[in-house]
Amino acid sequence: MSSRQKDDKGMLVFQTSIGGKTVTVEIGKYCSQSNGSCWVRCGDTVVMTNVTMSNSIRAGIDFFPLSVDFEEKQYAIGRIPGGFKRREGRASDKAILTSRLIDRPLRPLFPKGFFRDVSVVSTVLSVDTNIPPEVFGMFGSSIALSVSDIPFMGPTGSVIVGYVDGKFIINPDNEQRSKSKLHLVVSGTADAILMIEAGADQVAEKVVLEGVMFAHEEIKRQVKFIESIVKEIGKPKQQIDYYKVDSKINNDIVKYADKLLDNALNTYDRQQRQINEEQLEKNVLEHFASIYPDNTREILDVLYDMTKEKVRAKIIKDGTRPDGRKVTQIRPIWCEVSVLPRTHGSAVFTRGQTQSLTTATLGMIAEMQKLENLDEENSKRYMHQYNFPPFSTGETKPMRGPGRREIGHGALAERALEAVIPSEVEFPYCIRTVTEILSSNGSTSQASVCGSTLALMDAGVPIKSPVAGIAMGLIKEGDKVAILSDIQGVEDFLGDMDFKVAGTKQGITAIQMDIKIKGIDKLILEQALSQACQGRQHILEEMLKVLPKPRLELSKYAPKIISFEIEPDKIGDVIGKNGKVINKIIEDTGVKIDIDDKGIVYIATHDSEMAEKAKKMVLSIVEDIEVGKVYDAEVVRVIEIGAFVTIAPGKDGMIHISKLSNKRVEKVTDVVNVGDRVVVEVIKIDDRGRIDLKLKK
Repeated sequence: MSSRQKDDKGMLVFQTSIGGKTVTVEIGKYCSQSNGSCWVRCGDTVVMTNVTMSNSIRAGIDFFPLSVDFEEKQYAIGRIPGGFKRREGRASDKAILTSRLIDRPLRPLFPKGFFRDVSVVSTVLSVDTNIPPEVFGMFGSSIALSVSDIPFMGPTGSVIVGYVDGKFIINPDNEQRSKSKLHLVVSGTADAILMIEAGADQVAEKVVLEGVMFAHEEIKRQVKFIESIVKEIGKPKQQIDYYKVDSKINNDIVKYADKLLDNALNTYDRQQRQINEEQLEKNVLEHFASIYPDNTREILDVLYDMTKEKVRAKIIKDGTRPDGRKVTQIRPIWCEVSVLPRTHGSAVFTRGQTQSLTTATLGMIAEMQKLENLDEENSKRYMHQYNFPPFSTGETKPMRGPGRREIGHGALAERALEAVIPSEVEFPYCIRTVTEILSSNGSTSQASVCGSTLALMDAGVPIKSPVAGIAMGLIKEGDKVAILSDIQGVEDFLGDMDFKVAGTKQGITAIQMDIKIKGIDKLILEQALSQACQGRQHILEEMLKVLPKPRLELSKYAPKIISFEIEPDKIGDVIGKNGKVINKIIEDTGVKIDIDDKGIVYIATHDSEMAEKAKKMVLSIVEDIEVGKVYDAEVVRVIEIGAFVTIAPGKDGMIHISKLSNKRVEKVTDVVNVGDRVVVEVIKIDDRGRIDLKLKK
């Protein structure tokens, strides 16, 4: 269903339905200087997208400089940003991940040899937290590019699919997402799938495939809707001269280097092959230095295309990969755990030349990561972070903070393990895993999944099931297809697909798929999922040889945490005025204490005796004082007519001088002094809550 109308300011409004919700697209009223622009509205969620293109190519550019930004504005949910400056700063991890979601299906659809700068900016203007804006940033980006004069071979459609009670749901709301066993993001054209991102609760491959196909039907409807907009108001695409190597240069290089390149590639050793290729490049450049003195770039581009063609042909025709493996063969694997003495858990996972070191750290629930997103999620209990230092690829470059790639890989591994992390009730800890890539030759994100599983088990985290990950590749030439298990760097670089699948023996927990061609069909996706499942099971078997299940005891360096529940209306009593009561407990016992809004108390310490003492003190505060009860107390103040004692933190009562003994007492200090421990009985509580006591001994 779609419709259109026009207002008095020249704005065209197009309307359709996605997932049972009305979605409107507004074009023509705002942002007149961008190449393409639109506002997408669904309920109270509004996302504005603008696309722009430079008028010329930057000097020396030899790649397509596409930049995509998803801008979260705190005013969209009526919030003033935190921090000293009170304005938005660096993009949140979620905004960066959404930028990547927008980028990945668009990038393959720009023409080859197109080197103009293109910028895509999706700005969130208003948010109904029940209608997440991310998917409308993806949808709006396709619309803005399609109606613009920027060369683009779209349109694309994008949806989120949930899976509740055996049924698929398009763009689920908050309640549906909380019940869903699958969070599947799919983008594609009318003909093929371009991008998949998923988190799942050990869902079977068959269900994931059905979900993708369900999403594709909605994508087809979206594409048809966008095409109707383009037909009415789309700008003619600019005529641009695309970069292309001169045919004479191409033919001369191919003729001279063909046999030389065959010899250079005729080895299964990666390092030797790189040396051979470097020598070949030097040879070819020297040979053509006087013939084509100003065409170094073109010569190297021809050599790259030749290398790509030969490597791919060998795989397609002979089933032989650059390192000699068969298409389904996994590289050799070895693992070790407890490699670091002071961390709570640690593991090394090695697969071929890819190697990761992962550590696991346990902490208090209060140490959860605080989030400032445009949704209802405000904290994160399980965190996975991924680092990719330059030495892992034998390179030298400055060390910087995590980039988009590092954030994306960390989020993928985190998503893969979230489904097996025990609940807060079962395991009252905040958990952080950190992966350091020690050596890289393909599939480092999935190595971090495997390493994190082992590190968590080494730390004694009772995960529901071990998780392993594998990266699949694709070589497609016409009707000929080769799907590769456990791809290495050159196969990713020269191939058509990077398809990462993580999961347990029971099912999938995470997926990320990127395509460099114009999409894949159901048959390829089905075969890739099946092959990935077989590879994953093999990797799991190798991992579990070194540590078959989580350790029964935590590291001696990990905090010991006990938890119990109190009435929420008693939280204030435990904390006390300005934190006086809880700070006294911490001072007396040396523990850490955290209390959440539901009244769950967490006590962490390395001393179990002090943990029990602190628990007893907290319970004594929340326990109702009753007449007739006996308490162990401390004398805190002495006056002429009696003594004040603390019967529980924050709760004092008075022993009148007449109640200090059965005999007459001349002076209070004849019986008790400040600091004495005494046993008292409650004899009265007046209507103002004042407690009268008598001394038992």
